[in-house]
Amino acid sequence: MTQLNEISGPAEGRIKGIHVIVVCLSLFLTLFAWQFSRQQIETRVGQRFEASRDSAIGLIVDRMAKYEDALWAGVAAIESHGGDISYPDWHAFAQSLDIHEKYPGINGIGVIHFHSAETLSAYLREQRGVRPTFRIFPEHDQSIYMPITFIEPESTNAAAIGLDVAHETNRRMAALASRDTGTAQITGPITLVQDESSTPGFLFYTPFGTGGAVYAPFVVHKLMEGLLATELRNVRFSIHDAGTVIYNEHTAEDELYDADPMYSDRVEVDLYGRTWTVDVRTNLAFREQNTYAQSTYILLAGLVIEALIISLLFLMAKANKRAISFADHVTRSLKKKTVELDAMNKELCTKNEALEEFAYIASHDLKTPIRGINGLTEMIEEDLEDYFASSDANPEVKQNLALIHARITRMNQLTKGIMDYAKIEVSAGVNEPLDLEKTLADLEFDLGLEKEQLQLKGDITSIDVDTVNLRRVLENLIGNAVKYHDGAQPLRVAVSATRMGDRCMISVADNGPGIHPKFHTRIFKVFQTLRSADMPESTGIGLAIVKKSIERHGGNITLESELGHGATFSFDWPADRTQASDLPLKEAA
Repeated sequence: MTQLNEISGPAEGRIKGIHVIVVCLSLFLTLFAWQFSRQQIETRVGQRFEASRDSAIGLIVDRMAKYEDALWAGVAAIESHGGDISYPDWHAFAQSLDIHEKYPGINGIGVIHFHSAETLSAYLREQRGVRPTFRIFPEHDQSIYMPITFIEPESTNAAAIGLDVAHETNRRMAALASRDTGTAQITGPITLVQDESSTPGFLFYTPFGTGGAVYAPFVVHKLMEGLLATELRNVRFSIHDAGTVIYNEHTAEDELYDADPMYSDRVEVDLYGRTWTVDVRTNLAFREQNTYAQSTYILLAGLVIEALIISLLFLMAKANKRAISFADHVTRSLKKKTVELDAMNKELCTKNEALEEFAYIASHDLKTPIRGINGLTEMIEEDLEDYFASSDANPEVKQNLALIHARITRMNQLTKGIMDYAKIEVSAGVNEPLDLEKTLADLEFDLGLEKEQLQLKGDITSIDVDTVNLRRVLENLIGNAVKYHDGAQPLRVAVSATRMGDRCMISVADNGPGIHPKFHTRIFKVFQTLRSADMPESTGIGLAIVKKSIERHGGNITLESELGHGATFSFDWPADRTQASDLPLKEAA
């Protein structure tokens, strides 16, 4: 009762130190959540940039591999014609490729033949026999000649026919590397003769034997336009080859150009004998899609909640002042009952009886303060009605008050269970005979069961020893079987009652989820329950009442169960009044 006196001390009605600690802790958690969310956003945004970067580079590599396949197809066509190919056959092959549709960004596909000074004259005679105006240009002092013999489509690449790629270092070195290694190679940056805008480009070679190469000319910006439209990307990139910029999207003319990009990276890509440095940067679209506003919203929301909590504490302090007088009244009432209970305890004969009587009276008298707490909660709800109706109301306040009501209901159930547990001795005795068939029929109705779900077996249909407590035992065991059935299969509960000498053996078996053996002892203790979050709430007193009732009549209860195989509770009970009247009652465990 000392604790009850303390609640009405002078500290009531004021903000306490614990409240300040709670507010400070809540503020700390808000700041932590803000910082954590910001770090998480930074991580996700960084991953998005990396994914966009890798996608862009992957598209470049994949596109070049696709063009390489086309060039090797040209090599295969030449090899299929005995190691060389005529102009009509090459024209037919190029038409079948449909390069403008299937290979966007490519300027054309052609054939280069390699010759020395000794073989060049014969080559010229052969070509002029078909095309009289064919010539090789420009003149140079190299020992090898690499004229472009064919290129399709010829209409857009006529300026390149007859061009000797040996005249220029980048063209010549890549062609020789392709011949010598037997692999596909690209040139360093060049300007294509057929490109009137003189923008950066390169040649792509694949060799056929040692006699020449199939090649394709590329203007880099056309290649990239065919790769992926800029409006579909939230990154921009530039490409450098040996320090020369061959492609650049980082220009102020771009509407989405970001002068200070959120992320940037330079990646070196090895492609067919060259190393391209790809400079990838985010644009304004990326910035717009990946802001840090979410973490800011979290911070602002947290600060608003903090303000609401502080306001609520002041409101609760004000409400507490109104509740103090009522709490004092409840305290005086409890003190009076305590004096009465102390007097009654002195009259009890045994320690066990004293504890049971105390439990009964305490449970009964706890209803008064419980009702008081319920009334106090309702008063607080009335005081906060305007607050709950406001748009700034914190829904958790109303939820917490609802939780108080739920706990009051739970407390009422507990006090009733304690009273039932304490009254077992009081109600023990001889009553009217208990008709088991009728009792089960009543339970079927009360529990909403079908007739086939609750069956009676055995050779005993009526028992007349302490039927009040026996009925309570059956109600608890059958009720638990129904309450905790998991629905995995249709519910079945079987009650068996058979005579064994001067006692009855009664069992209640179900097909529910079962109980793990390690809990077989624990479940019979007061306030012990194995309820999971998705099961009905339980006071944990029912099986304690069952055990105590049975042991009061000289019996024992056992449990046989495994997970997934249902449960069977078995106990013995006096069979007739004579046997029950001669039996000394056992102390409850």
